[in-house]
Parts: sequence; C-alpha cells; structure tokens
Amino acid sequence: MALTDISGRAETCEPGEAAATLDRAEAEKFAARLRVIADPTRLRLISLVSAQTNREACVCDLTEPLGLTQGTVSHHLKILVEAGIFTREQRGTWAYFGLVPGALAALGAEVQAL
Repeated sequence: MALTDISGRAETCEPGEAAATLDRAEAEKFAARLRVIADPTRLRLISLVSAQTNREACVCDLTEPLGLTQGTVSHHLKILVEAGIFTREQRGTWAYFGLVPGALAALGAEVQAL
C-alpha cells in the first residue's frame, strides 16, 4: 500500500515480522485470570493476606477489615483459591488462606510478556 508522507513522497507500508501473539483462546483464558484480581474486594483480600507476617489469614480475621459478611468473603476467597492465587487449609472450625508463592509474580510475568 502506498502512503504519502508530509513532504509528498510516497512510502510503502509493509508489514514487519510478527512476534508470537495470543490467539483468541489464550487471550480469553488470560483475561479470565486477570478478572479474578481485577475485583476490588479480591485485591483487598490479597493485600490483607500479603500483609500478614506468615502471609496467611483466617477467614474470621478478614470479614471485619472488609466490612463484609463471612459468606461474601468466603465467596471471594473461593474464587482466589480456584484461580491458584490462594491456598486453603482447614484448621478445626476455621479456614486459613495463604498466598501461593510466586502466583502473582507469574501473572505479572505474563503481562510483561505481551
């Protein structure tokens, strides 16, 4: 395709060599992973758990700082566990959630690779 630049000279637009790109299925899977952490409540949960010295917290310690019911917090925690961002360990009556080492770094690396 011929284009004319400011000086009036004709230039051709030729496609460069393309690097590897995401196909539709890969883009949809990646977008789904990003949507998991794009929720404000889930971002706060990640922040709250990450701030703990051992990087884990009981669900009972997360409801008050968020101002949400235990059921709502548990729903968000379940999504984070299913996405591989948190682990869940049952200790008696309570469930404890911990950040999976490297999970957020891996997601960040995927973003950087785009």
